Amino acid sequence: MTFRATVLTLYPEMFPGPLGVSLAGRAQAEGKWSLETVQIRDFAIDKHRTVDDTPAGGGAGMVLRVDVLAAAIDHARLGNPEAPVIAMTPRGKPLSQARVRELAQGPGAIVLCGRFEGFDERIFEGRAVEEVSVGDIILSGGEPAAIMLLDACIRLLPGVMGAASSGTEESFENGLLEYPHYTRPTTWEGRTIPEVLRSGDHAKIAGWRKSQSEIDTRSRRPDLWERHEGARVPPASDARRKKKELDQ
Repeated sequence: MTFRATVLTLYPEMFPGPLGVSLAGRAQAEGKWSLETVQIRDFAIDKHRTVDDTPAGGGAGMVLRVDVLAAAIDHARLGNPEAPVIAMTPRGKPLSQARVRELAQGPGAIVLCGRFEGFDERIFEGRAVEEVSVGDIILSGGEPAAIMLLDACIRLLPGVMGAASSGTEESFENGLLEYPHYTRPTTWEGRTIPEVLRSGDHAKIAGWRKSQSEIDTRSRRPDLWERHEGARVPPASDARRKKKELDQ
């Protein structure tokens, strides 16, 4: 099954962009995924090809029209009806590696790129559009975020990464940040690779890496650490139930 990406945008010339080189570019050339861009402006209903209008209630900026967006989405769904429609917006749910993995295992994604002040809110209920954010930042449009989303998915497709295990120890895959890496030269400006990594003792190396992942996650991303610890500690009700089963 080929992963099919459809991007709805006012700037189709921004694609494939970085997705046309390196791992993603080779994978596209090998047919592991495909890309189609759809010009949202093609679905405007007036002679001026208008895609936006002033905000209801007043305010600065312009808002993308719901009727134009709906027509573009309906067109894209004809080509890949099972793919989720994802709108890139800072108001969306933060993108996670778990969600990326789910998307990579599916038929693809229809990605809606916003501009101006964003989307008419009615599109999210009227067309079951999933809102996704790539971080607490504001971009000039959804296109860079769409590239980020698709790159994260494409690298997980079968045969894209060189080794099957390349992604299993990376940040977020196990709920922790990845451990630090080193390579030659052994000493650089007085800084030396940790001795354990030069020991050849694979058990000690694995233990060091696990410890460093935990230390870095705890100090750099306390939110991730809290979730990780919460997942490791079963609810009290589960503990009581298991104890009762053992006592019987």
